[in-house]
Amino acid sequence: MIALLQILQSLSQCKEASLLSNSYYSEGFDQHDTDRINHIYQYSLNNFQQKITIEEIAEVANISPHSFCRYFKSRSRKTYSQFLLELRIGHACKLLLEGKLSIAQTCYESGFNNFANFNKYFKIMTKKSPLQYQKEFRS
Repeated sequence: MIALLQILQSLSQCKEASLLSNSYYSEGFDQHDTDRINHIYQYSLNNFQQKITIEEIAEVANISPHSFCRYFKSRSRKTYSQFLLELRIGHACKLLLEGKLSIAQTCYESGFNNFANFNKYFKIMTKKSPLQYQKEFRS
């Protein structure tokens, strides 16, 4: 780690630096696109505990459902379903660590409407069952 930091310091002090891109290249920054993805994330964070359909979230983004799927995957490198699962499992982990709710209550509070699916996806994402997760990190 120290060697890496020394290399980075040497590079930062080098007087023979040259740009890797030419002046014709400019990173495209689209404020409308940034606003759209922020609306999607905000809506998702506010509503992940309920069922969110592709049609509903596409309406938030103001594009067709098919276009939304392509758009979201191109920006986040994951499907919207994967994103929602990550949000829900992350919330479930937080609730399990707090320990105020049972595992079943945590399941429903996190936006899952099926206990079997909750256990399945929780184990896929964390490599532990909800009970194992809770025991391991609370002790």
